[in-house]
Amino acid sequence: MAPPRTRVKICGVTRVEDALAAAEAGADAVGFVFYAKSPRAVSPEVAREIALALPPFMSRVGLFVDAPSETVAAVLQQVPLDLLQFHGSESPAYCGRFGRPYLKAVPMAEGTDPVAYMDAYPEAAGFLLDSHGNGRVGGTGETFDWGRIPRDLRHCLVLAGGLNPDNVAEAVRRVRPWAVDVSSGVEARPAIKDPERIRAFVDEVRRVDCNP
Repeated sequence: MAPPRTRVKICGVTRVEDALAAAEAGADAVGFVFYAKSPRAVSPEVAREIALALPPFMSRVGLFVDAPSETVAAVLQQVPLDLLQFHGSESPAYCGRFGRPYLKAVPMAEGTDPVAYMDAYPEAAGFLLDSHGNGRVGGTGETFDWGRIPRDLRHCLVLAGGLNPDNVAEAVRRVRPWAVDVSSGVEARPAIKDPERIRAFVDEVRRVDCNP
């Protein structure tokens, strides 16, 4: 499904100022990583502070990796999340039990059949195509072969994995995803975003949208 406008998510946000920089640049969503092994992990308390500082109509996304149900439920009690994002081996039943729309990450670098993988999650709001998955959350700056993405999929696709201001325009032209998701590609250093790189990333996406 090709969108009229490519949405942009800035993931791995750990500071209020970085979330506000994303909002000011025109991003549509920010992502919070609730996975202790990630350098971009945040506590529910910090995520709540950031989430409440965001302006209206900006989506707040929570990323989890094979977390116990109780952990997800506890986060949802504290943080006003609009969307959940699962990067592990979570089952369709697990993903759908929290009363929120969800994205399921598809591990494109592991030889997975992406069509069969997506078909197993019929209630997903969309699918995040990443160079990692099944226990890894990305953020390494590694891309995958975009040619492996099947054409004419009926699902909403979110493209991730190694995107940055220098390659996102080509990615949007080639893939035509519903949204793009960036983390390390707009950082000054791990877990610290660079406002200028965020703005450049969003501007590149908008440029392609206006001149396909």
